[in-house]
Amino acid sequence: MTDITGLDAAFFRRWLTVAGTAVDREADRLTELDSAIGDADHGANLKRGFAAVRDVLDKEPPETPGAVLVAAGRQLISTVGGASGPLYGTLLRRTGKALGDSATVTREQLAAALTAGVGAVAQLGGAQVGDKTMLDALVPAAEALGESFEAAREAAERGALGTVPLQARKGRASYLGERSIGHQDPGATSSALLVAALAEVAAG
Repeated sequence: MTDITGLDAAFFRRWLTVAGTAVDREADRLTELDSAIGDADHGANLKRGFAAVRDVLDKEPPETPGAVLVAAGRQLISTVGGASGPLYGTLLRRTGKALGDSATVTREQLAAALTAGVGAVAQLGGAQVGDKTMLDALVPAAEALGESFEAAREAAERGALGTVPLQARKGRASYLGERSIGHQDPGATSSALLVAALAEVAAG
């Protein structure tokens, strides 16, 4: 069981490794979801991005939680094409910067930092909850993380499933208008995978 009073750099490296494994496992499903309302490349792009993150963290492991996330975010921005690279990269970089230089952080500090990261994503994409984007999973997850890792996982999963009846108002899917209704958003789905990986590592 991880000591959730002090999350160190190793914890954050494990989180991103487990997230990368989940993306590998679900890449085909993410691409299938994206083929319905996007460019059909979400799974492949994220798979490539998280493989690059794994490589960079293995090569020169950063020594603080913030540095782990900043390095991972930078790598995603430089490796992943489409919108998901800048969006996920911004999420991790801004979260990492908000954590600062502390050697360990608490779950509450991570929740506050993740909220800052999610805010940066909202600003970059000009989206809000209900627009059928990754924010539909990330905003409730960041809020619930103040309660527990498991609550965050459940909130992200509910948020992703909740995108099915929504009409997309941002991104490529918005071009489809009402035809975007009835499909689960791939970005919200991959965001829920990221949060689930966090809960998995926290549970040991």
